[in-house]
Amino acid sequence: MSSPLFLPLKPWMLARYGRETHRLSLDAGSTCPNRDGTRGFGGCTYCDVEGSGTGALKDGIDLRRQMEVGLARLARRADEGESVGVVAYFQSYSNTYVAPERLRLVLESLEPWLPGGGRDEAAARVVCVALATRPDTLPEWALDQLCELKQRTGVDVWLELGLETASDEVQRRIHRLHTLEEFHSAVQRAHARGLLCVGHAILGLPGDGREGARCTAEELARAGVAGVKVHHLMVLQRTVMAKQWKQGELETLDAPTYVEWLADFVERLHPEQVLHRLTGDAPAPSLLAPHWPVAKNEIRNLLQAELQRRGTRQGALWSASPS
Repeated sequence: MSSPLFLPLKPWMLARYGRETHRLSLDAGSTCPNRDGTRGFGGCTYCDVEGSGTGALKDGIDLRRQMEVGLARLARRADEGESVGVVAYFQSYSNTYVAPERLRLVLESLEPWLPGGGRDEAAARVVCVALATRPDTLPEWALDQLCELKQRTGVDVWLELGLETASDEVQRRIHRLHTLEEFHSAVQRAHARGLLCVGHAILGLPGDGREGARCTAEELARAGVAGVKVHHLMVLQRTVMAKQWKQGELETLDAPTYVEWLADFVERLHPEQVLHRLTGDAPAPSLLAPHWPVAKNEIRNLLQAELQRRGTRQGALWSASPS
């Protein structure tokens, strides 16, 4: 296959960390201001009750045990004598929507595997700490703790911030209940502390359309986030959207349409923004729609082919993004 016409994550990680690096998903038992009444109740209409998490903490597996189990699994994937880098990824819900002492305990759970933590340097260890959160729940004290972690250990700290769509109206429609302005403010404050940001986007949200996908890419480019995660809308069991879909009130994208919209999206990103994800997946028992006849990895090849067909690449239309 010819060189990618977009910037994928794997080679970027290899260049940055000098070795094979894998993401290890952790569940810190966080919650969300869009579920407990601070912003709203019930969460976003597409979000299931696990908040895209592993459910590990609910099952009684503490964070250090999650790390040990996950690292043992990653070690089996490495060649003999090779160590792998680890992105310790606190995935579910809003991981800065906690009390200060709780975030401190969560971060301290990683200490044995951070640089200088006392473990054998040949063992797999953390090269980056990533926290998923909402842009409207990012207090200064949380940024203080994350900045201190970065300065003390030298590891990267990523904040994975869900934008999902640039349209405040669509945000209200899907009951996400934050704004584009709050997203830009969160990114700016994180950047001021030397933290990296990864922006999330969902293509195919109700009422957003193809133009919405383009606008979302333009806003992610304007924000200057280092990385981008994008996927198609998926309808999951135990969500508000599941009911809407069953009643015929909601449609999802087919694979060819998604690839076309994804190419539009990628053309409008900054050329140096790393694409952490190009599509999503969900456990088969949870997924109601869509069911595509192509594998997840095939989307990458289809995107490459579509960009080649257009004679374009990532960032080709970036100059047209709003300033």
